[in-house]
Amino acid sequence: MRRYGTAHGSRNADASLIDAAPGLAKLAATGCARIVTWAVDTTVQTGTRAVVSAVNGAAPTRLAQDAASELVVRTRRALGASEEGQVRKLPGRSVSVHCSAEELRSRGAELLYRSADVRCTEGMHPAYERILDEIAPDEARILRLLAVRGAQPTVDVRTGRPFGVGSELVAERMSMIGQESGCRYVERTGAYLNNLFRLGLVWFSSEKVEPGRYQVVEVQPAVIEAMRRAGRSASTVHGSVHLTAFGLDFCSVCLPLDGPVRS
Repeated sequence: MRRYGTAHGSRNADASLIDAAPGLAKLAATGCARIVTWAVDTTVQTGTRAVVSAVNGAAPTRLAQDAASELVVRTRRALGASEEGQVRKLPGRSVSVHCSAEELRSRGAELLYRSADVRCTEGMHPAYERILDEIAPDEARILRLLAVRGAQPTVDVRTGRPFGVGSELVAERMSMIGQESGCRYVERTGAYLNNLFRLGLVWFSSEKVEPGRYQVVEVQPAVIEAMRRAGRSASTVHGSVHLTAFGLDFCSVCLPLDGPVRS
């Protein structure tokens, strides 16, 4: 009976395996098709780069090295492995991975190739997603204010000295930007502007806006207090804050600009 049961169990296992064979064959065929597609795509693109480089007069040795480097990099990317063999995060947020000089050079070559390929179309700037992660909600309000209303006046308060020699800065870039944009933390406006400047979205200019707009800033309590600390001969220096061309494009792509500023 035990021997019969074993043989019977073997026949059942064989039958199950036969029933599963079509599914297994389908999975294998799908995997092979993906591998073949990746291999063909990689070979075509690598070969195209080699032809372009050859036409431009690159040495045969360099062509071989570049082609080998390109294949290595593409294979690592396909497998999701870094230079050290660790799995890297492919989709979504970028992770900090130390790349070799060879891989960096290959990525640079990829950008140059795409810029010369008329078939390649680019969407929004790749930095925009990262910038959205690096700005505060109040900073988004400031950007929208600058995009909708244009440059905003700023006032520096300095101590007074004859001919300006030895004048000391008491307070800088005081403005109504925090209030006008509806910031929740108005006292952080200076830090917000510094971060937006760091990201290349705004720039501080010595150019002046309409004179009447500075009068509104100069009667604010914070400016009056700075003038008191600066002494009798305190002076003000007028300037402005503008969106850069990069910042203007960022706002047009990433922020709703058709609604009221205070929303």
